[in-house]
Amino acid sequence: MPSSRSGGPLPFLDHLAADSARFRTVLATAPADARVPTCPDWNADDLLWHLGEVQWFWGEIAERGLTDPADLDAMNATREQRPGDRAGLLAFFDRSSERLHRVLSGLPPETPLWMWSDDKTAGYIRRRQAHEAMVHRVDAELTVGERSPLDCRLAADGIDEALRIMRGHEPEPDLTHVPVSAPVTIATVDAMHAWTVTPVRVTGTWNGDEIDVQRFLVSDGPDDAAAAEISGSAADIDCWLWNRPVEGEITRDGDAAALAAVDAVLTDSID
Repeated sequence: MPSSRSGGPLPFLDHLAADSARFRTVLATAPADARVPTCPDWNADDLLWHLGEVQWFWGEIAERGLTDPADLDAMNATREQRPGDRAGLLAFFDRSSERLHRVLSGLPPETPLWMWSDDKTAGYIRRRQAHEAMVHRVDAELTVGERSPLDCRLAADGIDEALRIMRGHEPEPDLTHVPVSAPVTIATVDAMHAWTVTPVRVTGTWNGDEIDVQRFLVSDGPDDAAAAEISGSAADIDCWLWNRPVEGEITRDGDAAALAAVDAVLTDSID
């Protein structure tokens, strides 16, 4: 991760706690039916329930020490029903958020746990949930019109996660990838890091299903072969990669076809 190379490992648990608390504070007094502009099918209570459920799910996995996906059905059978009022939703969120932070705090980062990604450890769940809370904190703030700054180093790490894990492709024996454009450099103007992405079309059979998707091959740093560059603050680029509105300006220079190919990869939702 780029943020780990300068300044040491990120305090993901601290970020998880701070952004979860901000999320709760913002939504506690929001009208229940206020629409979430970045998730138009949801209102404020839907957003509150969503993050509460997400934090319940990963807290349950961490507390039970689950490593086998076969155990998930039994775990999901213990889910609570959605409360019918705001007080119940807040209480559920508080329980879920407190337990997630407490249990992850007590586990060494290398602890094996079930995860959908290749990194099946408590450390990655810490990282993933810190970013989950930050993005949904943005959603909550946009719902009430009270946006606040994102942490630069966490946002830079979010870019790395979004590019490599959420939208990235690692070569696999059963999958074929073909570049659809020249490489593009994505650079932060404040976090002092850049990535070069090559948009590719990925086809083949994955877990028994035929797939045909667009993803990125990702490398660190700029590349002389890049035909275009996208630059902005770490916070704005992270928001852009998550299909959230930016606060500043993202600059796009270079080959229009390469820039359009990057945009095409971003059309797949990762909400």
